[in-house]
Amino acid sequence: MGLHDFDIPVTFRHRIRFTKDAFAEGNGTLADLLEDERERKVIVFLENSIDKLFPALQQQIRTYLKNRTNLRLTEIVTMAGGEDCKISKTQIMDGIIPIERHGIDRHSYVFCIGGGAFLDVIGLSAATAHRGVRLVRFPTTTLAQDDSGVGVKNGINAFGKKNFIGAFAVPYAVVNDFQFLYTQSDHNNRSGLSEAVKVALVKDGVFFDWLEENVEALHALKPAALEEAVERSAILHARHIALGGDPFETGSSRPLDFGHWTAHKMEQLTDFELSHADAVSVGVALDTLYSARCGWLAEEDAWRAVGLLRGLQLPVWHESLDLRDGEGRRLVYRGLEEFREHLGGELTVLMLEGVGQGVDRHSVDEALHEACIEELKTASQEGIPT
Repeated sequence: MGLHDFDIPVTFRHRIRFTKDAFAEGNGTLADLLEDERERKVIVFLENSIDKLFPALQQQIRTYLKNRTNLRLTEIVTMAGGEDCKISKTQIMDGIIPIERHGIDRHSYVFCIGGGAFLDVIGLSAATAHRGVRLVRFPTTTLAQDDSGVGVKNGINAFGKKNFIGAFAVPYAVVNDFQFLYTQSDHNNRSGLSEAVKVALVKDGVFFDWLEENVEALHALKPAALEEAVERSAILHARHIALGGDPFETGSSRPLDFGHWTAHKMEQLTDFELSHADAVSVGVALDTLYSARCGWLAEEDAWRAVGLLRGLQLPVWHESLDLRDGEGRRLVYRGLEEFREHLGGELTVLMLEGVGQGVDRHSVDEALHEACIEELKTASQEGIPT
């Protein structure tokens, strides 16, 4: 009849590698990551858009694994990606069924090659099969490489809510292969940098200064600048997850979701026609300006952030912000309660008190925030005030 409490300490190794042409002969990045002292099966899930852009990739993967004595390729499965795959009723099982069919066990490897949404879905399949099999992520977009792909979340959309169904699971490894960055449209490549701007504003003022100084090279997608921005952003995200004290978000604070309460709601209001990257850009601009209007952040710094986003040709306003309910309240503010519900407890939204300095707040003054929406609407049409 007694009461017994046990602390269960668990340590995860979060392996992140940066390379180019990971499956090329002579590239030892992947081989050094994988345990192969005995035979281990490998199943590969490949987003079909990447398969079309890299018609030689499948054969390259087959050759690479064939030359590794104890790694046995079972199948390369091509599947659809993009945000639509996160609302599919069947795609999680489409991932689990081949895992079961090939007898993939907890010491086998699941390779997932694709964008952030595709990683989310296959990651959830891998996290639930056998209660978790070894997942090796190969993010292929700027957004996935500099943010979501190095995280520990997997999720799909349900009930009109972003990532309502999901699981936390640390991947066995993340391989950021820079060759994939240049398969995107120029806009998608740049828009993924919205997460780099976000993490710089929240965590690292020196990185923010570097982004400002290199905005022209980043806008032009110069490889040296783009790859450095991606790597620095990814490491800042991963360092917070590893050292921030709450990797699985059991509390109410979500520093890496700065600007995301607005972003997630705008995505839902547009039926996910608005991309996550563009929505984050708008959300970051809004909460940065709101931080200044509340007196926490210098006005000059707020407009520096907005100017950086616009310098990357990213949006700072979207028409979905003007949608209202029957009583005249902007629909985007429903996102506050959904954001609170996602973690439970008290509403906690990160705001800024300096470049590189975030601070948790527990309410949003809607009237003041509305004024920021109108200011950014004007700035998006007429330019930043001087």
